Amino acid sequence: MIRFRKSTERGHARHGWLESYHTFSFAGYHDPRHMGFRDLRVINEDRVQPQRGFGTHSHRDMEIVSYVLEGALEHKDSLGTGSVIRPGDVQRMSAGTGVSHSEFNPSATELVHFLQIWILPAREGLEPSYEQKHFASAERSGALRLVMSKNGRLGSLRIHQDIDLYATLLDAGDAVEHALRPGRHAWVQLARGHCELNGIPLEAGDGAAVSDETTLRLAGAKDAEVLFFDLA
Repeated sequence: MIRFRKSTERGHARHGWLESYHTFSFAGYHDPRHMGFRDLRVINEDRVQPQRGFGTHSHRDMEIVSYVLEGALEHKDSLGTGSVIRPGDVQRMSAGTGVSHSEFNPSATELVHFLQIWILPAREGLEPSYEQKHFASAERSGALRLVMSKNGRLGSLRIHQDIDLYATLLDAGDAVEHALRPGRHAWVQLARGHCELNGIPLEAGDGAAVSDETTLRLAGAKDAEVLFFDLA
């Protein structure tokens, strides 16, 4: 069974310096039908104006993933981490027992466009930690590149949950397939461009919840960038 979540159905917030689309309930947007999927709790598509950002704030007991599509995002946290996240980078911050951080657009002229993803950890009270890695376009083009997993295999980042996160770039003529093991589920998020999921067209911002399927096929249409979550 595949249930589609159209981009036009998402929650929307505009704060002047920030425009955000919420796939699942978040902050002032609440829809009891869309509170997350499995251990996936938040997917926000954010655009932040130049020289603006999220001031220092705190989280706990959440795995927070940032995936930049355009521009650059400057990260600072109470662990002493300071980094800049750019397209191709994947960032994972485990809030655990508590961490404070800020995210800022350092550019004087360009927006930063990114996905903010929250995942429930397998258990509470973890030691806070941070990890970031670059995955070149060549690794993701026409292939499902594992970028995050429970055990950090194949050079992926490690996340404290039974989730495999893949990223792929698909042009017209490209196609990838993924077999779901019995009892597994999936969430497909089209970050930008156009593609098809099992023959159904997706537009930028669309998502899909998948259960009781054995094989999923993503076919590129034009400049597609897709995140694929294999979930317990």
